[in-house]
Amino acid sequence: MRSISLSFPAGVTIACIALSSCSSPTQKPAPQAAESKPPYRVYVTNESSGELSVIDGGANKVTHTVKLGKRPRGIKAFGDRLYVALSGSPMAPPGVDESKLPPPDRSADGIGEYDITANKVLRMLPGGSDPEQFAITADGKRLFVANEDAASVSIVDVADGKITSSIPVGEEPEGVTISPDGKFVYATSENDSVVTVIDTATNKKVKELKVGRRPRAVAFLPNGTRAYVTEENGASITVIDATKHAVLTRISLGPKEVKPMGITVAPDGGRIYVTTGRFGKVFILDPADNKIVASFPVGQRPWGIGVTPDGKLLYTANGPSNDVSVVDIASQKVLTKIPVGDRPWGIAIVP
Repeated sequence: MRSISLSFPAGVTIACIALSSCSSPTQKPAPQAAESKPPYRVYVTNESSGELSVIDGGANKVTHTVKLGKRPRGIKAFGDRLYVALSGSPMAPPGVDESKLPPPDRSADGIGEYDITANKVLRMLPGGSDPEQFAITADGKRLFVANEDAASVSIVDVADGKITSSIPVGEEPEGVTISPDGKFVYATSENDSVVTVIDTATNKKVKELKVGRRPRAVAFLPNGTRAYVTEENGASITVIDATKHAVLTRISLGPKEVKPMGITVAPDGGRIYVTTGRFGKVFILDPADNKIVASFPVGQRPWGIGVTPDGKLLYTANGPSNDVSVVDIASQKVLTKIPVGDRPWGIAIVP
């Protein structure tokens, strides 16, 4: 065969059309495509078994189960970290004689810091007595923690791992949420039926708002203009003008059997979703007119709730059945239920 010699001006290259014509003994094979990652992960605290269940949001299956400590409940994400409230106080469901319960294990109280990438607990931060829920400042430097049995909110310096101050609030504080602008914390108090407003710049209580019976959780609209408070024993939601810290109205969800518990807001702020405990349903509220637009069953005693970043799916933690429901919001149907640990409580969805 006659050889052909080709010459090209400097700087001109030729792309190979067929791999066989361009291969050489030293050429490395092309790397295979990296394994696809789930669009999000769902992290579920299991109060009785002391575990964290990690759910692949693409397959809707548990990929990891991690031991955390006693009574993990409130859970929040910041960057590549999760923070989980842990408590050594014994469980005291309705009807239990608390005088006959064992003494609390204060060594178990704290806030667990969890590395999302490594899937492990890094350290235990102090959280005050019997921490239940908490909020993280926008810069991730401080935690505001509800101390249920101490009628206070502890402020934790994350870097130093120390409690810097404690703010008295109403009896049995539970829900703690920071406004979108980061300027105020709203903390509910179950026994006193109040919401305490705390200035994050001064760490001072600036106002107390009287709301319905046994307030549980607070959620703000993304624009920060309003806050919505679930009221377990009032079967209602109180709407607060968050610019003036003033109660606007109260929305009835129906008979006393409705027990509003967890609450979350769609990413675009167009809908609010509320779990109802023993009533077994999720209610959908339209904040444009503060009307209930739908309700549908999701499972046994749903408590924690989260919505996916695209706003299409809901996840609810169903305590008695030890599972998490995955709900298609458009059809209001449960797509599947995912078995998790014992008594799932809180949910955090992380992209």
